[in-house]
Amino acid sequence: MFDHVVFGVRDYEKAKEFYLKVLEPIGVVVISENELGIELSSDGKSSLCIRRNPEANPAHLHLAFVAQNREQVQDFHRIALEIGAQDNGGPGLRPNYSDQYYAAYVLDPDGHNIEMVYHQC
Repeated sequence: MFDHVVFGVRDYEKAKEFYLKVLEPIGVVVISENELGIELSSDGKSSLCIRRNPEANPAHLHLAFVAQNREQVQDFHRIALEIGAQDNGGPGLRPNYSDQYYAAYVLDPDGHNIEMVYHQC
């Protein structure tokens, strides 16, 4: 859960395609797009802003998105792998965090650690 997250990527089109596909299970859509980049949201309250930054190496980032059920976590992981993301931890319980923490992790095209988590198992 977050208000907004902004980060730069080297390959804007690849990152845009990645995030639109892997976040589709939780209803994420394009809110706006301009010369700076794109803003995505599923609820109009929080947003993910991806900025064009082709010259710099983006700092590594960990993003955790809230899922409403285990199926969304599984769909996120499956879709990410289908489009070429690197697996960083398949869907499953993470008892080291809590007995209610079901999550999956992938690395996006820039190497950012992306998580989808469901807290009410």
